[in-house]
Amino acid sequence: MSNKNKTIDQSLIRDLANLLKETDLSEIEIEQDNLRVRVARGTTVQTVSAPTPVSAPATQSANDSKPRDLANDPGAVPSPMVGTAYLAPAPGAKQFVSIGEVVKEGQTVLIVEAMKTMNQIAAPRSGKVTAILVDDGQPVEFGEPLLILE
Repeated sequence: MSNKNKTIDQSLIRDLANLLKETDLSEIEIEQDNLRVRVARGTTVQTVSAPTPVSAPATQSANDSKPRDLANDPGAVPSPMVGTAYLAPAPGAKQFVSIGEVVKEGQTVLIVEAMKTMNQIAAPRSGKVTAILVDDGQPVEFGEPLLILE
């Protein structure tokens, strides 16, 4: 379904922005008729239609002769819930981590949004990020590997 014939009610966005100021919230998100609008402080407005199909990310390195079983990889960081993964704290912001970066145990590596709540996902141990297995805004399942720490 195409959203190009739909227009966004500008007054609704202004009302949401004013509500952010009045309540000192960092963001507000609403969804109606397969159109989701999120207004966040210090960022841009993001509109998203129905979720896009998920494609499998490339995870095989050049020197591997066979694909790795990422769900059973000892370095896999699994999603603790069903939701939507976000690699940065806000649209257009710098990602929490990048491939090759060394992280410390407890450091936030990404966010999984579930039921309108942003849940920070912390590194379960210190290590080097060798693969990020999800895209920003990608739906994720419980137990699905999000990234690999080695």
